[in-house]
Amino acid sequence: MVSDQNLKKIVVLGTGGTIAGTSSDASDNIGYTAAQVGVAQLLAEVPGLTGVLAGHTLLSEQVAQVDSKDMGFVVWQALAQRVRHHLSNADVAAVVVTHGTDTLEETAFFLQSVLPAALINAKPVVLTAAMRPASSLSPDGPQNLLDAVAVALATGAHGVVAVCSGTVHSALDVQKSHTYRLDAFSSGDAGPVAYVEEGQLRLLRNWPIAHAEYLHEAIEKILVTVDWPRVEIVMNYAGGSGAVVDAMLQTAPGTTALRGVVVAATGNGTLHVDLEAALRRAQAQGVRVVRASRCANGRVLPTAVAEFAHSAGLSPVKARIALMLDLMLR
Repeated sequence: MVSDQNLKKIVVLGTGGTIAGTSSDASDNIGYTAAQVGVAQLLAEVPGLTGVLAGHTLLSEQVAQVDSKDMGFVVWQALAQRVRHHLSNADVAAVVVTHGTDTLEETAFFLQSVLPAALINAKPVVLTAAMRPASSLSPDGPQNLLDAVAVALATGAHGVVAVCSGTVHSALDVQKSHTYRLDAFSSGDAGPVAYVEEGQLRLLRNWPIAHAEYLHEAIEKILVTVDWPRVEIVMNYAGGSGAVVDAMLQTAPGTTALRGVVVAATGNGTLHVDLEAALRRAQAQGVRVVRASRCANGRVLPTAVAEFAHSAGLSPVKARIALMLDLMLR
């Protein structure tokens, strides 16, 4: 660690996940408990980190300690507030976030959507994770952390990105695409932003840019609300029916009324006739309906006769976040 306060700082925010997980058996890479090791300890156990920092000061902060399958709105709000706080400091060069792999793509998209464009178009926010727990015989977390810091310090880096297994993904495109392989993330047909090769960055395309349509001006409202609109995801499949949508429209006492539905449609947004009818009934009751695709690659192309809005290329989980944020401003 370097103590010279005149040097630029890198801030690492911990949220838990597999990267902070432990198991009683070092050979067990799936039967572990996530979110057990603090972020400061994780950083202390990364070989070669001082060399990559190249004189920069490293600070850490534990924002949360959760398994990312349990990630929720409260942690998102706290994380976004802390990222914004640190990026706003002139002596902070970048923020790195340690996260679980299961919902990393959602958190990355959320941060890209709500953080002020002026901040993330000038400095990077780098999320990283691991597929093996910290207690593994061969954990991937230390290398991913090392790569994340290298990306954070790269000349010209900005925007929200994810770094895992030597690959840099844009928050807009990243998705978990494998259940257990170390190289578990993909950017679909958009392709990665860069590769990290022995601490050096090989840039493949431009760094991500935050755009006005992602609601940056509304961060104050979004980050203090406790009333997140209820938006659900349903899937189209052979023999599918509208029963799930109809059931969601029935609001039981003490539950929140449905505000939106994202449908993970087949192909280019196609829907089973029964599900389509149910979505039409939902829309008639004021529920916003958005079509995404369950396909890993490609986007739903709009047609002149489409009854439901398309997701503008977003995956179902990211389209849900975008719709929730939009509903919060109405």
